[in-house]
Amino acid sequence: MKQAIAATGSLLLLGMTTAQAAEYDWKFQASETAGEPSFKIKQKWADKIETMTDGKVHIEVMPINSIVGPTETLQAVSSGILQGHMTDPSYFSGQNPAFGMMGNLVGAWSDPYDFLEYMKHGGGEELYNELAEPYGTHLISAATFPLESIPSTVPIKKVSDFKGLKIRAPQGMVYNVFERVGASPVNLPGSEVYTALEKGVIDAADSTVLSNNDAQGIHEFAHYPMYPGFHSMPMIAVSINKDIWDGLPEDLQTTLETAFDDMAYDLIAQLKEQDLETLQKLKKDPDVHPIDLSPEERKKFRQAAQKEWKEWSVKNDMTQKYYDSVTGFLKSRDLL
Repeated sequence: MKQAIAATGSLLLLGMTTAQAAEYDWKFQASETAGEPSFKIKQKWADKIETMTDGKVHIEVMPINSIVGPTETLQAVSSGILQGHMTDPSYFSGQNPAFGMMGNLVGAWSDPYDFLEYMKHGGGEELYNELAEPYGTHLISAATFPLESIPSTVPIKKVSDFKGLKIRAPQGMVYNVFERVGASPVNLPGSEVYTALEKGVIDAADSTVLSNNDAQGIHEFAHYPMYPGFHSMPMIAVSINKDIWDGLPEDLQTTLETAFDDMAYDLIAQLKEQDLETLQKLKKDPDVHPIDLSPEERKKFRQAAQKEWKEWSVKNDMTQKYYDSVTGFLKSRDLL
């Protein structure tokens, strides 16, 4: 009798385990380190999706370099090494310049909500999928951060101060725009920014938001952070293997789109709050001196960036299509 009860208990336990197993078990690689606030927000949203789908979908969000390097996630998702990624498309500029242009139209956006309006209601997401789907990936949702900071070991008070400055910049348009204003950009992944600043390999970095940088301890030696940012607001492409996407039932596709759209707005709100808290903390530190560029200097940078947009627009049909679409949107909102 005891053996029968034990056997029944084992079967029940096995049944519970089977019932609890996710029908879809995916690995998504992000472009941040595990300790950054934005990475933790992404992880929480993955947990919410598991709840929203009654355990059918389990997404493990992994930090940068967990499976492949940051420039390799597009191919890894396409080939099934990863099932998805949450990353800046600028990393894939070497495969198609349209990734660099769509990933970070440098100097275009002064408000992240304008960017989201374009992507979600102005045709941006459809254009990105036209670009990305031939590479075997499907964009579920576009997200972004609040305007990025520039942690710097030297003061940058005007655009001319970029002349000769060794600044970390990912490959793509942002790299070229910094060259255009006289800087000497260095292509490094975000995971190497801390060490490069600490050792003096670079003077400054185009690298994520103020609170993320502070969480990494960067302001211990980069005493002149520029905030609020004015230059860079990269897209976060929340993407999945296209074959996996095409095989999902419509209700799960809708749930994923809704959840990741909500995550996009949550990222902005939460990170902005954390950035403001970080700014107040830094202002109390006698060694740290946050710098806010004047409107006149911001305009100079944007004018340089617009020249670069024009040059990139003629690289291929997709860059031209994106240029026409996004500049049309900006003009319609009196943002250009």
